[in-house]
Amino acid sequence: MTVQGPAVHVAEDASRRQDPVELVQRCAHRGITLATAESLTAGSLSARIADVPGASEVLQGGIVSYSVLVKEEVLEVPREVLQECGAVDGRVAAYMARGAARRCRAQVGVSTTGVAGPAPHEGKDVGTVYLGLALHKDTASRLSLTLPPEAHPHELDGDWLTGALLLDLAPDDDVDSTRQHIRDASLEGALKLTYDLLLTEPEGIVGTDQP
Repeated sequence: MTVQGPAVHVAEDASRRQDPVELVQRCAHRGITLATAESLTAGSLSARIADVPGASEVLQGGIVSYSVLVKEEVLEVPREVLQECGAVDGRVAAYMARGAARRCRAQVGVSTTGVAGPAPHEGKDVGTVYLGLALHKDTASRLSLTLPPEAHPHELDGDWLTGALLLDLAPDDDVDSTRQHIRDASLEGALKLTYDLLLTEPEGIVGTDQP
């Protein structure tokens, strides 16, 4: 699935539908821990989560991975995938999310990678963003969770459910504001994608034990 539209409108729409306080509370109640891997958002996603009182029960850590080297050596994105697809790609986003979760020993990983501008990058247009998601299968089994329908699945290994969502964000008329609006839309979209993962839990199933 692809989410399309002006970056500023996508950010506003996602922020209206997603409260990070509710996300943190829902994760804490279910014993779910999170980790982030961020390229174009450069740590603002983890900072947004950490702003919520009680976030320390949920947020294990975050990795800012602007460089390809960090994506490969820290987040364990295979070199051949980066060479074939470039850094802005759905499969790369899925690997990033899994890498963050594994490195931080979290059950859920979420990632952002994309082109905020002002110029295209590796053949990808400004406004092309991928949001990655990784869910450990033990946690998926415990809470009967699955990837949300908007996340395109990328099968990486037998221990994780992984996928990615493409944001196709139209640049603003104001070039100076485009970069920030794309970053805002990516942040809000990542929060919503993570919350949508929690909403796949069947009604009445709540667990607090760790896998």
